[in-house]
Amino acid sequence: MTSPLLTPLETNSISLPNRVVMAPMNRRRAVNGIPTESMITYYVQRAGAGLITTDNTAISANSGAYLNTPGIYTSEQKLAWKKIVDAVHARGGKIFIQLVHSGRVGHSAIQDGLPLVAPSAIRVNENIRVPDGTHRQMDMPIAIPTAEIPLWIARFVQASANAMEAGFDGVEIHAAHGFLIDQFINPWSNSRTDRYGGSIENRIRFLVEVMQAVSAEIGKEKTGIRLSPFREIYDLRPYSQELATHQLIMDELQKLDILYVHFSNAMIDGRPTIPKDYLQDARKRFKNLIMIAGGFNIASAEEILASGLVDLIAMGKLYISNPDLVERIRYDLPLASWDENTFYTEGDKGYIDYPKHQEV
Repeated sequence: MTSPLLTPLETNSISLPNRVVMAPMNRRRAVNGIPTESMITYYVQRAGAGLITTDNTAISANSGAYLNTPGIYTSEQKLAWKKIVDAVHARGGKIFIQLVHSGRVGHSAIQDGLPLVAPSAIRVNENIRVPDGTHRQMDMPIAIPTAEIPLWIARFVQASANAMEAGFDGVEIHAAHGFLIDQFINPWSNSRTDRYGGSIENRIRFLVEVMQAVSAEIGKEKTGIRLSPFREIYDLRPYSQELATHQLIMDELQKLDILYVHFSNAMIDGRPTIPKDYLQDARKRFKNLIMIAGGFNIASAEEILASGLVDLIAMGKLYISNPDLVERIRYDLPLASWDENTFYTEGDKGYIDYPKHQEV
């Protein structure tokens, strides 16, 4: 019996050979924001995925939370990404770029000395590694003035246009994990009193305007979004209107008719952060593709695909250690384990040295 993961996906907007997506992971291997030759190898090794989503990629110099995050806001970065895209396409793969603004997550020492910006001047009470190797508390961000919000929307649009020029098949907007768009959504990080704060409609306004602008620039059929409902991260905690907020987000995304919604799930104490009843509700509200990542093994991925609640499964850690993951699923081959100590280190160890099965 063929695994549901290996079933092709055919829509009017996209054609994929299987339902296995390489999840977006910031492996932090760029140099000065520029993708490296090793990153070409890394993505080409995994071109058998139905779809690759890249490392989260900064839209400006103060948009990447971590050291060695790639960007796509300079011509040099764009040309480096084009080499990756061309190489993946040469292997028959498809690749979307994930675009991020980290907002209040980060430190000015990482971001060319530029200040952090956020919906409100509310600091993350966590430390982060900076270029001298030490860990420092994240900076206090500057609240973005209302008049400057269109400038940041324009940065997302320009980065998306850059991605199209580099040949990407599409763009995934990172609106999850406590980064800038998520900071607007959550009242713990958004205390604004203008049209971008307070009510649910106001708190999701920045997300909606970014998605409107990006899909208008590159086409709704090339536009996706990543969300992490109910995820507690970077001081973001549950709030009374959380379910209603995410229901309205799904309604608005349906109006925009974008290609997909990508949910980032996590297993906490054995329970998923995104419960089944929420996925059922999301499926009713959003009629296009739904992808989910986080906490899945092959069996549980096959089960949720067979249920019809989602269309695609994004794999992260399994793709780190199994560059030929689709072939291992197809032939029921053993899966290699990963080394968490090398997830975010510099160099090729734990990055491009995991062998394919026949090479073991």
